[in-house]
Amino acid sequence: MADKTIICKDCGSEFVFTEGEQAFYKEKGFENDPVRCPECRRAKKQQRNAKNH
Repeated sequence: MADKTIICKDCGSEFVFTEGEQAFYKEKGFENDPVRCPECRRAKKQQRNAKNH
């Protein structure tokens, strides 16, 4: 398994999906690679949490 460079679907910037992150995703049972960079993922999570409160 090698690091993967992915383009964020929200902001369009490149980010690296490291081997360690890939192993973590696999361990959690996630089958898809992330589509957002860590910053956009955090922002999306905050939006979801704000709607639920």
